[in-house]
Amino acid sequence: MPTSTAASATDPIADESPLSLCAREPHVPADRLVAEMVPPPRFDSVRFATYIPDPNQPSQTEAVTVLDHFAAGLGGAHATGAGKRRWFSRKPESRPAGPRGVYLDGGYGVGKTHLLASLWHATPAEPALKAFGTFVELTNLVGALGFQQTVRTLSDHRLLCIDEFELDDPGDTVLVSTLLGKLVEAGVALAATSNTLPGKLGEGRFAAADFLREIQGLSAHFRALRIDGEDYRHRGLPEAPAPYSDEQVTKAAYATAGASLDDFPHLLDHLARVHPSRYGALTDGLKAVCLTDVQPVPDQSTALRLVVLADRLYDREVPVLASGLPFDQLFSEEMLNGGYRKKYFRAISRLTALARDAKGLVKG
Repeated sequence: MPTSTAASATDPIADESPLSLCAREPHVPADRLVAEMVPPPRFDSVRFATYIPDPNQPSQTEAVTVLDHFAAGLGGAHATGAGKRRWFSRKPESRPAGPRGVYLDGGYGVGKTHLLASLWHATPAEPALKAFGTFVELTNLVGALGFQQTVRTLSDHRLLCIDEFELDDPGDTVLVSTLLGKLVEAGVALAATSNTLPGKLGEGRFAAADFLREIQGLSAHFRALRIDGEDYRHRGLPEAPAPYSDEQVTKAAYATAGASLDDFPHLLDHLARVHPSRYGALTDGLKAVCLTDVQPVPDQSTALRLVVLADRLYDREVPVLASGLPFDQLFSEEMLNGGYRKKYFRAISRLTALARDAKGLVKG
């Protein structure tokens, strides 16, 4: 629930009290999950032309060129039957040799999602024939629709873009491998981003031989493109602002229309009661998120849920104002050195960027 500290009568306040994430329990119909498989609002206007490669990183320029050509090559859609669209004929001789997907590998903040969204925008097809979502959103779609219906729904697409491709457990490995195999057979082009090359997915997380075979099979679907560079979110920018006091955060929440105000430990408890597929809906309409008493995340399950929330907030460009510990102290050393470390570092990077965006909410 929101913190109990209130702004004084002399403080400027919004017309209404702050919202509370903990009071929200959204229910998202399956058709909304499909309709929302488009680049998030942060990437509505990105294009290849708006991506500015680092002149010291030639791999960035190469990636733009390869993806631009890849998008142009997806312009040959034609009907193969009533209501059916394919970008390749089902005749084997008409299919191109080699991988029919691209895989962008690189560290945090080198612009992988910018490039992936630019590919989506550049592909000559109506939005209903292109899908864009994170790896988690894709697995959530399967959970909502069922495997066979997901295959039928996505098989008519010309392109499927998967952002932050991560295989965090054996079940997801088999699920996604099988799904992508079905979609490749249907002629769907694939594009993905990740922080790990396809042949290395799952490394250090589990070592069962059959799951490693599944991972290696996925890599055959993609041409891997390495994108080198430093995190643009911190390129020439100041360090993340120090946390504010509870009073400052509370006052800002009351003074900002559309802001939420929650105690951080209570929010973590609430996330356990809301399916991650609904975290996007959880943030609907928010102009800012204000959190008091930020503490270290107590366990890995909670940490992974927080990662998903951080992604949704970042996608929607919702500034985050917080008191307590700085965001780089959210995760323990054990977590940062473990199998999910890339997720946690991504969350820190994104929350830090949103904390910078929130500086203007504090007056004086």
